[in-house]
Amino acid sequence: MLPKNNKYSNSKPILAKVLFAVLCLLCLTPFITPPIALLMGVVMAQITGNPFEKLSGKAVSWLLKFAVIGLGFGMSVSSALKAGKDGFVLTVASIAITLTLGILLGKLFKIDKKIAQLISSGTAICGGSAIAAIAPVIKANAKQISISIGIVFLLNALALFIFPVLGHFFELTQHQFGVWSAIAIHDTSSVVGAANEYGNEALQTATTVKLARALWILPVSVLFAVYKSGSVKKVKVPYFIGLFIVAIIVNTYVPGIESVAPHIVSLAKIALTVTLFLIGTNLTYASLKQVGIKPLALAVLIWAFISVASLLVIMQTVT
Repeated sequence: MLPKNNKYSNSKPILAKVLFAVLCLLCLTPFITPPIALLMGVVMAQITGNPFEKLSGKAVSWLLKFAVIGLGFGMSVSSALKAGKDGFVLTVASIAITLTLGILLGKLFKIDKKIAQLISSGTAICGGSAIAAIAPVIKANAKQISISIGIVFLLNALALFIFPVLGHFFELTQHQFGVWSAIAIHDTSSVVGAANEYGNEALQTATTVKLARALWILPVSVLFAVYKSGSVKKVKVPYFIGLFIVAIIVNTYVPGIESVAPHIVSLAKIALTVTLFLIGTNLTYASLKQVGIKPLALAVLIWAFISVASLLVIMQTVT
């Protein structure tokens, strides 16, 4: 009986690897959109799990950076400056309000202090990247980090499907939706994915405003470091944002780049699709089960508040 059990136990990992490879290849085609890619990843996570979990984690980081830099070759300096100008005040206000509200509600709900800080930072700035930057500063442990990231990834997945629908319902312009998604959605991957579904102008605006928002990782990390009396040497700087800016400058001023730039942008969008598939493969029921009601309620409340508040302001002030 032992050889038979081994035979069947070994078949599942093989099937999982084959399925993983097939779905990854599908993500390289124009038939799979970012939301569908994320959904495929989530479904696979529940059925077979991710057979390349550690490798996927590293791939997500590099693919997302490539996607963001590549999208810079589809933008001009003038459009980037306009998007950044429109989103600056909203970005500063939303970060300050979200952090304050999150920490206060964390105390009210009697949630673990570090989990509340991580969720608030992830919601205020840029999801998993902000959590990864803040965690070593406040000396969060593995469980606190995994709970916070699990919540953020869950809400990011929902945003990818919900925001484009709401954008059309409220008849937002491309520019309005780009600003709104950059302010209200946590992670860069979901911001870019949702904006990509809405249109090219929304994608350009969202990418610029979101990366400007991501720069606030540095000052917020420093504030937490000072508050915790830690070392500012632990603060991580998102260097790839500088390369995104370089890509915009090159696309605007380098002669002949117009023949290459569209191909780079196309590859960047494919990289984004694959990234969202890989993120989905890590959203297992087991990983989300440990989240807990109170931390999830905290995340939903501050996310809902900043989403509604920013939408109302954008509809009134941004054209």
